[in-house]
Amino acid sequence: MPLTRRLPKGGFYNRFRKDIVIVNIGQLKAFPKDSVVDADALVTSGVIKDSGDGIKVLGNGSIDYPLTLKVNGISCGAREKIEASGGSVEVV
Repeated sequence: MPLTRRLPKGGFYNRFRKDIVIVNIGQLKAFPKDSVVDADALVTSGVIKDSGDGIKVLGNGSIDYPLTLKVNGISCGAREKIEASGGSVEVV
């Protein structure tokens, strides 16, 4: 059998893939009341390592004080929880 058929084949690597960083609402308790949470604030506080190609907030957890979020994406459940606590969301 030829050498090219004996060697394992490589897989697929998508070079156009976007690296979206996930943040849950429970992780936002590191910020004080009425603060503005954006990519720079998340990195400096240590919640995430780097902002990647975007940040998306998911609704796992709860928060009981208002925050202003400036992120690239947010789930419907997370938006409802933030707005129910008196905060606001801005999709950048």
